[in-house]
Amino acid sequence: MDILESIILGAVQGLTEFLPVSSSGHLQLAKALLGVELEENLTFDIVLHAATVLSTIVVLWGEIWWLVKGIFAKGMNEEKSYFLKLVISMIPIGVVGLCLKDYIDAILSSEYVMVVVGAMLLCTAALLSFAYYARPRQKESISYRDAFLIGVGQGIAAMPGLSRSGTTIATGILLGNKKAAVATFSFLMVLAPIMGQALLDVVDGGFAIAGVDSASLIAGFISSFVVGCLACRYMINIVKRGKLIWFAIYCAVVGVVAICTYII
Repeated sequence: MDILESIILGAVQGLTEFLPVSSSGHLQLAKALLGVELEENLTFDIVLHAATVLSTIVVLWGEIWWLVKGIFAKGMNEEKSYFLKLVISMIPIGVVGLCLKDYIDAILSSEYVMVVVGAMLLCTAALLSFAYYARPRQKESISYRDAFLIGVGQGIAAMPGLSRSGTTIATGILLGNKKAAVATFSFLMVLAPIMGQALLDVVDGGFAIAGVDSASLIAGFISSFVVGCLACRYMINIVKRGKLIWFAIYCAVVGVVAICTYII
């Protein structure tokens, strides 16, 4: 993989991370279109995800700083409660990362990955449609139970093509939470798992990825970070205000296209 291909993949990741359309699915589609084949797809994807996590920290620094100050304040407060909910939501994806990482990497490297991506995009479309038409009674705040169930959604969304933000936001809405609150919670809850996995990969192998030189890896990281910073600011508002049905239609179309590329 050359530097230009890495930059393109980084831009795809940075743009789609903040939309309920599956950044992992679009990464696999982009790799297929560019003819990029990697032995360690998941590790490369985690590098790009880490870049968008950094962009999330930059854009949502106000909310993060609010949490940090509250955590170190005396006594129980709203910030500590919110932080505990974030921690609870991270448990399922931690279990998935420890137990199923090799399995997911095998799917990403398989010849039928486009079928999996397409099928999961269709599942994303169905979930977003259901969340759009459902009208549950809205709660004032996300409960501890809801935080865990939203985390379960994030764990399931480790499957390539199943949108992480789409799954978590739809789960939160179906549980009766407001879309704006769930959107912010969704983007904050992914910070620790991705950065933790990135740190583990650095300790294990320093991100030595077969088929990717250091310059290309750095270029992809920078591309994902820069595009992520630009996209996050606007995309979060689009998700908060936009109708999920349009994202559902888009995922359905791309899902069918992904499956057709394998069949044809």
